Amino acid sequence: MSFLESYVAENLKDPGFAKEWADSGLEYTIARNIIQRRNRLGLTQSEVASRMHTKQNVVSRIENGSQNVTLKSLKSLAAALQTDVPSLMQEHDEKQDEKKTSSDLVKS
Repeated sequence: MSFLESYVAENLKDPGFAKEWADSGLEYTIARNIIQRRNRLGLTQSEVASRMHTKQNVVSRIENGSQNVTLKSLKSLAAALQTDVPSLMQEHDEKQDEKKTSSDLVKS
């Protein structure tokens, strides 16, 4: 269990934290998927920003959840990451994703 997973598990006992966590679930999923996809492609935030015709700090704020994202921005981000919006919104099994990444590297 990662530090984040154990931290969340412990703090979910607090009703206030549990409500906030549930309310931010999709936002967290999207941010996590953006970061994972960007890393999988070997891109920096600056490179993604360039593909989106925006600045690096915009990508940073999207990834850390401090900026509300419009659907238009999410579509642009998905295109920059060579994926689609639904893929950025889906829960993924991180261990399965790691296996796919490893097998993809072997195929290359």
